[in-house]
Amino acid sequence: MTLARRLRAAWRLARAVVHGLHGLAVVLWRFPWLDAAGRHARIAWWAAGMLRALGLRLDVQGTFRPAAKLIVANHVSWLDIMAIHAVCPQARFVSKADVRHWPLVNRLVDAAGTLYLEREKRRDALRVVHQMADALAAGQTVAVFPEGTTSDGHGLLPFHANLLQAAIATATPVQPVALRYADATHAVSPAAEFTGDTTLAQSLWRLACGEQLTVHVRVLPATGSAHADRRALAELVRQSIAEALAPHLAEPTPTATACAEPR
Repeated sequence: MTLARRLRAAWRLARAVVHGLHGLAVVLWRFPWLDAAGRHARIAWWAAGMLRALGLRLDVQGTFRPAAKLIVANHVSWLDIMAIHAVCPQARFVSKADVRHWPLVNRLVDAAGTLYLEREKRRDALRVVHQMADALAAGQTVAVFPEGTTSDGHGLLPFHANLLQAAIATATPVQPVALRYADATHAVSPAAEFTGDTTLAQSLWRLACGEQLTVHVRVLPATGSAHADRRALAELVRQSIAEALAPHLAEPTPTATACAEPR
């Protein structure tokens, strides 16, 4: 990797840190006095700003329905939440409890009304489903990644249906979202991959090294959930996301030189 590319990556990381600290200051000193609309505006500002700081372009197709909805998306990167928040800042995500231990990020995630799920406890899903149902019944937007973990972006993992029960119980429409990260030479960029033993620091460096990295957010039509079978609903939503991603996953792309991580 050239020196110029390393310097550009370092500059992007520095901007991301400054933007993160700015967001933390807003959360600590402004959020307590803001109404819901004010908070949502700043969540959208922060999410879009972080994408720009890391050199990512945001491409959005489709629109979210108004009022209560359960957003169901495929999961590629920790940036997925920011990509959706940049467009739909009112979404309350269900996230693994580990995020609470991420420095800086945890305070920002808390401020967005995140619901935490302890995956190690089998009964905890029921507690979260009740919390989701309460939020949906109150007219809020909740978002989940039913794969349960991140994929490499080249396909979809099986969808777990448990959390979709909250939408069924409250007859709330489910809106699928297909997420894809592309760069100058890849329809599915390896820079965004966040699987296996990849650390947050490694992921940040790869993203900062990206060439013309774009996160594509395709918002698909909502589907009704009243009286649905949760497994059938999960498969229906998974199929709609798979169909939206399929044309891009089938495209052959040339291999690019990997961005070496700093030692």
